[in-house]
Amino acid sequence: MKPAPEIKARKKTHLSQDRLAPFTFTNDMVPRTADEDLNAYRQSAWEAYQSLPFPTRKDDAWRRTDIRGLETTKFVLHQKLTQAEMQSAPERCLESINKGEERAGQIISGMARNEKTLDVGLVEKGVIFDDFHTAELTHPDLMKTILGQIVSPEEDKFTALAAALAKDGVVLYVPENVIIDFPLYSLYCGGGGQQTFVNHLVIWLEDGAQVTFVHESASPDIPHSSEQVLHNGIVEIHVGKRARLNFVELQSWGDNVWSFTRERARVLEDGNLEWIFGAMGTHLTKNFSEINLIEPGAFARMSGFYFANRQQHLDHDTQQNHLAVNTTSDLLFKGALMDESRSVWQGMIYVAPGAIGTDGYQANRNLILSKGARADSIPGLEILADDVRCTHGATVGKIDENELFYLLSRGIPLNEAEQLIVEGFYAQIMERIPFEGVKDRFSEAIREKMTNR
Repeated sequence: MKPAPEIKARKKTHLSQDRLAPFTFTNDMVPRTADEDLNAYRQSAWEAYQSLPFPTRKDDAWRRTDIRGLETTKFVLHQKLTQAEMQSAPERCLESINKGEERAGQIISGMARNEKTLDVGLVEKGVIFDDFHTAELTHPDLMKTILGQIVSPEEDKFTALAAALAKDGVVLYVPENVIIDFPLYSLYCGGGGQQTFVNHLVIWLEDGAQVTFVHESASPDIPHSSEQVLHNGIVEIHVGKRARLNFVELQSWGDNVWSFTRERARVLEDGNLEWIFGAMGTHLTKNFSEINLIEPGAFARMSGFYFANRQQHLDHDTQQNHLAVNTTSDLLFKGALMDESRSVWQGMIYVAPGAIGTDGYQANRNLILSKGARADSIPGLEILADDVRCTHGATVGKIDENELFYLLSRGIPLNEAEQLIVEGFYAQIMERIPFEGVKDRFSEAIREKMTNR
């Protein structure tokens, strides 16, 4: 396996003193298996977690996100319930996502009743689609090969904690030239206050493989709850030569969740990644999403959408790294904000020396629906090669008064008219989504938030 090339990312700075009290997690909580190499991976991650400081607003990537309100000393790891104690998964998640679509397999995990299915024919072809901890127990040799190859546990304190403690999550492995015709789905359900949910997703496509994978994280919406919930996660994606991955990722955590995730994809020669990311929930989100195009002909398109209301704070930090000749990336994030919510998007396109023929694009568009809402949009380029095409753009605006007047003059009530304009604002993103169920899921969220304003 080729070592990953060095990537020049935005400069990291760390403060010598933490402003948050340590979590109460201990080394005894780190999961163990019979495989010493996997245990060593987790132990190394735990040691990194202990040595790294909490980020502060003096760190460049965290400058616009204040986490001092995180009640670190109150969180406990969520305990596995018996099947009898668990609740059914939210119908709104399953029905709207899977509406009218045949599935090749499905995993439900977390605080809902566990469920796992996979087409028998795919099992015979060597496809692995399992929850994270079961994959560690039943496929240790594979896990030793792929785990931690894309995301290093030492990148920051939250990433190290997730690598050390994760038992939940999904492992999807598709062997060479295996094509999965129908989508795979997973739903991860969170629960009550002061609990911690840690999950790790590994998606690995060998050369020539093809799959569509839809993953959603969800929990009950408890507005103004005084009990925080912590979510901490890692997503690692490998797209082999000539492989194709459509990855749809939805986040609909409840209003009392603080979520920290680090996600990275690596795309090889002539590989194709379509990554759709939707954020509808949490009190606070800090998400790092990175795409590394490391061989000629690699292509990635990332489409993000978010809708914030109340006191929500959504911070998305994206990076597109062009590390070989003739690679293409296309990123578009769109968001609407209501009440006193805030969004932060910080993006960077990096073109390595010698990466001629690069075609990189990034854009962030924001629609402000209330006086108290705010959107910060910071695009960036770092180009160290000639003969490239890289463009970026960012906009923040309000509802067009002429569009609103036109709809009102046709007898459409104000609230419905604004909903139509917001849905039209997202149309460019929605056209990139190949699933009607996902589109319906997001339209439902728009209606819910705008009706309850």
